[in-house]
Amino acid sequence: MISGDESRVAGALVRDIRESCEKVSGTLKFMEVCGTHTMAIHSAGLKSLFPGNLHLVSGPGCPVCVTEKKFIDQAVLTGKKYDACLITFGDLIRVPGSLGSLARFRSEGGRVRIVYSPIDAVGIAAEQSPRPAVFLGVGFETTVPTVAATLKVAMSSGVENLFVLSAFKTIHQPLRILAAKTDLDGFLLPGHVSAIIGSDCYQYLVDDFGKPGVVGGFEPLDILLAIKDLVKMAVIFFPQIVNDYKRVVRPHGNPSAVAITDEVFEPCEASWRGLGLIPGSGLALRDPYSKFDANLHLPVDVPPAQDDPRCRCAVILTGSLTPDECGLFGRECTPEEPVGPCMVSSEGTCAAYYKYGAQ
Repeated sequence: MISGDESRVAGALVRDIRESCEKVSGTLKFMEVCGTHTMAIHSAGLKSLFPGNLHLVSGPGCPVCVTEKKFIDQAVLTGKKYDACLITFGDLIRVPGSLGSLARFRSEGGRVRIVYSPIDAVGIAAEQSPRPAVFLGVGFETTVPTVAATLKVAMSSGVENLFVLSAFKTIHQPLRILAAKTDLDGFLLPGHVSAIIGSDCYQYLVDDFGKPGVVGGFEPLDILLAIKDLVKMAVIFFPQIVNDYKRVVRPHGNPSAVAITDEVFEPCEASWRGLGLIPGSGLALRDPYSKFDANLHLPVDVPPAQDDPRCRCAVILTGSLTPDECGLFGRECTPEEPVGPCMVSSEGTCAAYYKYGAQ
């Protein structure tokens, strides 16, 4: 329950936002990059507090959502061909692939284990030996250091049957693509990712694109403060990178987490739903940790995979469309019977709209 003091602070922030927006004749459009921000904004009903000329759109910061269908197909084929145990976080289990979801694969007798921490994969590999145990690596900079630490444990323990199928992604390259869009006035930057990579690293948004960015937390007051700062910078045409989440995010991030990531992984190209193939936006295992690379040691032939042409997840992830503008939303595509990943993930925009409404 929100306290009286918090209610007064929220009211003051909303008034500041409204007063600033009154100084603008047109529309202000900001992107919340992180899927957790999307869900937090909708669950708190914040959009209903904003004036009509302030628009928030969702971005590609939901790792499950930007992972293409081909990855799910590769995981299922790997499980079938090598009798491998697939290890995954829960969000991925119901994402549809061409061959069905991981949940369907499990229901048909496939080996699938859900974990809450990557380190659990080491124990599962020991249980499954000598069968391969394959961790499905989906996530951004927040997740990767824990996987890197897991592989260091596996290396030192002599684990031979643990592999990672990597679809890890990094945020800067797609953010540059989105910053070039002329209809976006600024960015609510991801809090969790920024806890790892810091706030100073976004300066290119200002220097190269003239766009402001604010690192914000996930409580309603955090988000309102970040939006207030974004609006003010846009109104006076003075873009900066502002860190409004100082209790968690430091200017240079977490050097230890960055170091262990760089020790185990190296940049590679990655394919993003909605943005296509982006050089340097993925992470692959570097030597000597390539011994855990499922792509190298458990190869499978994966046919081309096509999304349902009616599904608009790809467009929604670039902020060009809202879920209620998709003809499948809430009809043929629901959390119980999802057509696209944006309806499945707990950070998915469609899931947020379905649960809390468009506001």
